[in-house]
Amino acid sequence: MEFIHIYHTNDLHSHLKRWPRIQHFLKSRRTHHEEAGEEFFLFDIGDFIDRWHPLSEGTHGQGNIELLNESRYTAVTIGNNEGVNFPYEGLNHLYDNRDFDVVLANLYNSNCQHPTWLKPYKIYQTKKGTRIGVIGLTAHFTLLYGLLGWRLTEPIEELKNWIKPLKEQSDVIILLSHLGLNHDERIAMEYPEIDVILGGHTHHTLPEGKQVEKTLLAGAGKHGRFVGHVTLQVDKRNPISSQAKLYNVMELSALPDEKAISKELYRKGKKLLNQKITTLPKELPHDPFQATELAKILCQALREWCKADCAFINAGLILGPLSGNVTSYDLLSICPHPINPCKIELTGMELREVLLETKDENWAYKQVVGLGFRGSVMGVSVYDRITFNENKDIYINGMELDLAQTYSLAVPDMFTFGHFFKEIFPNNKKEYFLPEFLRDLLKWKLQS
Repeated sequence: MEFIHIYHTNDLHSHLKRWPRIQHFLKSRRTHHEEAGEEFFLFDIGDFIDRWHPLSEGTHGQGNIELLNESRYTAVTIGNNEGVNFPYEGLNHLYDNRDFDVVLANLYNSNCQHPTWLKPYKIYQTKKGTRIGVIGLTAHFTLLYGLLGWRLTEPIEELKNWIKPLKEQSDVIILLSHLGLNHDERIAMEYPEIDVILGGHTHHTLPEGKQVEKTLLAGAGKHGRFVGHVTLQVDKRNPISSQAKLYNVMELSALPDEKAISKELYRKGKKLLNQKITTLPKELPHDPFQATELAKILCQALREWCKADCAFINAGLILGPLSGNVTSYDLLSICPHPINPCKIELTGMELREVLLETKDENWAYKQVVGLGFRGSVMGVSVYDRITFNENKDIYINGMELDLAQTYSLAVPDMFTFGHFFKEIFPNNKKEYFLPEFLRDLLKWKLQS
């Protein structure tokens, strides 16, 4: 008989204020179990890195890898924040200095080979000989990965290719799933061979896990609010019971210097980003409820970058003003979103419908959650080469909108992923521009 203790984190998104406490807790639990002669494994399920944080941006993610190394993670899989928010070479070298395994089955390079820094699965063996097979899968953003030069396969289809060798080589199978709760439930129904699914992506919180057929599902929320713990009881290499629990990080013992540690991580990144971009002759204020000059500059940059007929953004994308010497840190502070430019082809009739919706009196006050957005409210719409007269007639670059003509519209890509314009955008031709974020366009425009 043996007890195997599996600790897991997911979707930290570089929220590092709680990290010193999490790190101390994981170290103490490792010591506790090892002294008791019990097995200890530690996994992260993706989106550990988010480039809104200066440490992540300033070190190109390497600072986050150091944190994982210090906590002696066993293995990680990647989330979409690691996968599509770095250029090809950025992801390809992100894990060069890791001290842990990266397990991910459904990511390939352009030669249809797994990159050298990952394995589709890994077999670990306990002191008593129990073989633990760990496989990773990440969310199916195939278009965005493809634009960056990667090939991403459908995760559940990919799992079919590996479940047989996993079963042959393992006594216990664990899936690191950055797919979301619905996919985890489906996998548990279709693949009873999997004993535990450690989940992420949809930020679900399962305080005592969720049993689906023979599989235990676990999830630890987001932003480091919880650390997950799964305990497996194994008899003669056969799992006979499993249970899950969550530790509320804010209820763990505080460290006397935890605030200083997290502030130093932030300061380190800020120092690396203290590079002057340009000097402004006057202050550019910000106001989510006004079409400020700063918002207009960003909107114009978006249109020009995409070579579109017209563009709009929401002013809530800009979180602060700019003045004097502008640094990379300043641009990150006011535009921390991992949002890319996108160009969409629309008929004049479709464009009219979209633009009238952005003029709705409630539009500016909408609360936006997810989709890469790092602000709070939508803010007013800001336009470039789009004007309205008092009768709400629309003009594109000074010419009255032709309902039968085809136009190209540049927008932040967040509008193509959510519930905006859902009758139109899903069916229209779109071109995404990666790896540039909106702040990269703002930098380009301010410098020019």
